[in-house]
Amino acid sequence: MPHVIVEYTDNLGADARIPVLLETINGTLIAQDGVYPTGGIRSRAIELHNYRVADGKEDDAFVHVTLKIGAGRADAVKKRTCDTLFDAVKAHFADAFSRRYLALSLELVEFNESGSHKRNNIHDRFRRER
Repeated sequence: MPHVIVEYTDNLGADARIPVLLETINGTLIAQDGVYPTGGIRSRAIELHNYRVADGKEDDAFVHVTLKIGAGRADAVKKRTCDTLFDAVKAHFADAFSRRYLALSLELVEFNESGSHKRNNIHDRFRRER
């Protein structure tokens, strides 16, 4: 953990720059002072082709980021993470935001550990690199 899912409307086109955004997201989470183990970070993007924004009369676009983390972190840690991550998303889309109608949002979801199953040997690589 954490997992990040970016949903974005296909009308963003080249403004989306999704590979750069995912790199930024992972880097932002890695930079959170070890709160999130690097080997557990997953980010992915889903381009939406079927959507409707507002009244549907403009070429409105949106990007919604869902951050999923395991339960148990302090509220201050969660707030810092969300603030930092949302700032990175806003910076990524600043140019597009200045030129077009665009809604940006971020949502935090905490997993209950009793309902989350994981198996991951990627962590081993990062333990060996220390």
